[in-house]
Amino acid sequence: MFSGIVEELGEVRSFKHRGRNRLLQLSAGSISQDVLIGDSIAVNGTCLSVCAKSEELLSFEVMPQTSSLTNLGNLRIKDKVNLERSLKLGDRISGHFVYGHIDCVGVIRRKMFIRDNLCFDICVPAKFIPQISLRGSIAVDGTSLTVQDKKSNYFSVYIIPHTSKNTTLGFKGPSAGVNIEFDKLALPA
Repeated sequence: MFSGIVEELGEVRSFKHRGRNRLLQLSAGSISQDVLIGDSIAVNGTCLSVCAKSEELLSFEVMPQTSSLTNLGNLRIKDKVNLERSLKLGDRISGHFVYGHIDCVGVIRRKMFIRDNLCFDICVPAKFIPQISLRGSIAVDGTSLTVQDKKSNYFSVYIIPHTSKNTTLGFKGPSAGVNIEFDKLALPA
């Protein structure tokens, strides 16, 4: 389980086929220091298990289903990804409970700035709109955000400058695919 507070950006070093799975290798900074093999890390909000590590390199096996149901299957060398270690009992929850189980990939339909804050309209299949709670939490690429508005096939979120600067959301734009996890504790409104 995670909180949706991205700790750092990682960078894709390789993403190679390994049998039916793919081996994803990421460079990571401080996260790699105390991570153990088998630990869970949210990569763009997707819960993955560390299968190997070196000083600044973390490796994950990504199953075909995970590649096809998340935006991880589209990663390329040098792409940046959001990283968060799993919560430990007693940790402060600064965002909201995020499971790392992606519900769908949304597509940014519009990027704009309103009062110095980044705002995205994100399209999702209409069948998912009832799962979105207005003014509730939502995880976008593993980042805990608050839903500002929702329509028949998209929702809107604002992103403060700190989050824009310290996550992948700051450099994503229209047509980019983002992993979406709906808040499992919220009641849709």
